[in-house]
Amino acid sequence: MGALAAALTSCGSEPDKRCVDPYSYDAGRGGYRLLDPKACSNKSGSGSSAGTSSGRWYYGSNRSDGFAKSGTFSKSQAVDRGGFGCSNSGSGGG
Repeated sequence: MGALAAALTSCGSEPDKRCVDPYSYDAGRGGYRLLDPKACSNKSGSGSSAGTSSGRWYYGSNRSDGFAKSGTFSKSQAVDRGGFGCSNSGSGGG
């Protein structure tokens, strides 16, 4: 029972995320260039030695040809959308 509850709880609270370069938007590809997750993970530390890479987490996106598409930089907005690997019944998207 506990495992099922944990799975259902985590389903809506932690959307899929990808590390992207927020300044690399390509209109032709419709997305941001993917970076190594380390470029985003370094921000959690106290130091600012992330080098020239200033990656940001991009939530709820699709991945295609090295680019992340159709997501958001707002984690709370991604959680509100729901449906990231979860069954989302009764939602009328559009």
